[in-house]
Amino acid sequence: MKFAVLGGGSWATAIVKMLLVNQEKVGWYMRNSDAIGFLKIQKHNPNYLTSVTFDTDKLELTDDINTAIEKADILIFAIPSAFLETELQKLTVSLKDKIVFSAIKGIVPESGLIVGEHFHEKYDIPFKNIGVITGPCHAEEVALERLSYLTIACADQEKAQYVADNLASSYIKTKITKDIIGTEYAAMLKNIYAIAAGIAHGLGYGDNFQSVLMSNAIREMKRFTKRIHKIDRNINDSAYLGDLLVTGYSTFSRNRMFGNMIGKGYTVKSAQMEMRMVAEGYYAAESAYKLKATFKKKVKTPIIDAVHAVLYEGKDAKKVFKALTEKLD
Repeated sequence: MKFAVLGGGSWATAIVKMLLVNQEKVGWYMRNSDAIGFLKIQKHNPNYLTSVTFDTDKLELTDDINTAIEKADILIFAIPSAFLETELQKLTVSLKDKIVFSAIKGIVPESGLIVGEHFHEKYDIPFKNIGVITGPCHAEEVALERLSYLTIACADQEKAQYVADNLASSYIKTKITKDIIGTEYAAMLKNIYAIAAGIAHGLGYGDNFQSVLMSNAIREMKRFTKRIHKIDRNINDSAYLGDLLVTGYSTFSRNRMFGNMIGKGYTVKSAQMEMRMVAEGYYAAESAYKLKATFKKKVKTPIIDAVHAVLYEGKDAKKVFKALTEKLD
């Protein structure tokens, strides 16, 4: 079965690199035609993971999303959630018969849904043909071929295993799960908690507080995902706790970086302008805050509330986090 990766950023670039270990040809949609022209000549993405070189004979590059979709059986979307629907509006071909895997960690703003639910509700893709690719795994470490782990979720375990096998290599270990909703919400929530970790760092809080913050974050994630989709899941698995830790602590984490800038006094707009990459947690904070308001039973989310207060309510980060320290244990 043929793969196509949709997206031109660092994670899309890393996924193409992983697939080419096992695939003879990989389709790659990038909306930036200049980047495609550069890649064809220079053999690397001009903007992201520039150290990764490609055999371009193995790439089917296109700036037409419909061409990429038509030629592939399995589509891996790695477009930031804030821009996903804008790209999908370009479709003139149907997704109904495609297998769609999301490598996106966020909520689609137009629908307020996680990506898998968005594809199901808006594009009539059955859940058996929808999957999720989650970490803990940074694109930058894939580029360096440092040992990394992926969790592949799909209701159809054969499809999950097929994708897992094609992403696996000497430096990528994969496992599969049926918990599509839990892994996708966890991937969204951990970005909010990484922003919290960044804000705390920017404000001058140390490692001791960070450990308490992350301990509370995983418990908050457990409460939130249990309210969304109550199944027997081990929140300490790498897809949940592991992904949270790497996003909350790593210097590669764009969400932590964004939070750190906010903690140091940047406005949201100035931090976004200075960063070249999208911090998914910014959009996730608003979506999670609104979503929890719809729960029939209240769920305790002091960290989400604190991040939302700083990013969307214009409250002083120093005061908000001072108050947060009294709510954590």
